[in-house]
Amino acid sequence: MRSLPSLFLPLICAIGLVGCWAAPGKPLSGSEAKRPDQVLDFPTLYKENCSACHGDQGRIGAAISLANPAYLEFAGAANLERITANGVPGTMMPPFSKNAGGALTHRQIEILVQGMVSSWGRPSVPSGLNPLAYASNLHGDVTEGRKTFIAFCSRCHGEDAQGTVAGRMRTGSLVEPAYLSLISDQGLRSLIVAGQPDQGMPGSTSDLSGDGARPMTDQEITDVVAWLASHRTPTPGQPYQPHR
Repeated sequence: MRSLPSLFLPLICAIGLVGCWAAPGKPLSGSEAKRPDQVLDFPTLYKENCSACHGDQGRIGAAISLANPAYLEFAGAANLERITANGVPGTMMPPFSKNAGGALTHRQIEILVQGMVSSWGRPSVPSGLNPLAYASNLHGDVTEGRKTFIAFCSRCHGEDAQGTVAGRMRTGSLVEPAYLSLISDQGLRSLIVAGQPDQGMPGSTSDLSGDGARPMTDQEITDVVAWLASHRTPTPGQPYQPHR
């Protein structure tokens, strides 16, 4: 008969091998966390980089709604990639591209934009209306801009753009210097053109023919942006003038 030590030796070796595979602190196969530049799925990229400002589902955030087909079509994929990569200087929108000091690769930015368009985009320009260019090359007239604002926007925002309270609807001031310091002229143009559907604001190209109204022209939009931008101050939120 074999001795007891010789019988237990194979069993001890087998237990030792199993223990090595499941040793405390040793990561299991497939459990290793991905490097940040290896994350290539839209939901994760959006949640980690965009949701804080643009909302969990691309809406009802502090920044412009991305889950707005009119905005996605107005801006276009190329502009969305450029904005995401380089940010918007002078605003709270930072650059996300590694080449500009951010943390995302070019491929990750492409996935973000493709995800926005495939998840939230659809043809939205009303029949018979010409889509407006993302950026205008026209010169804005401040005086005409105020007139146009009163004609198209004052019903909800007040004649001086200070906001109104009508029943359960309330709008804030569009000429508050602190607000204007956080949004670019292009941002104002985008809001006017695409609207904010999640907040009940129609876009300037909405089909309003049923109400006897008409869409705004490129020149009218440019004039309104110029009038709103004219309310910017050098020291927003500060009651004193800077030292000279």
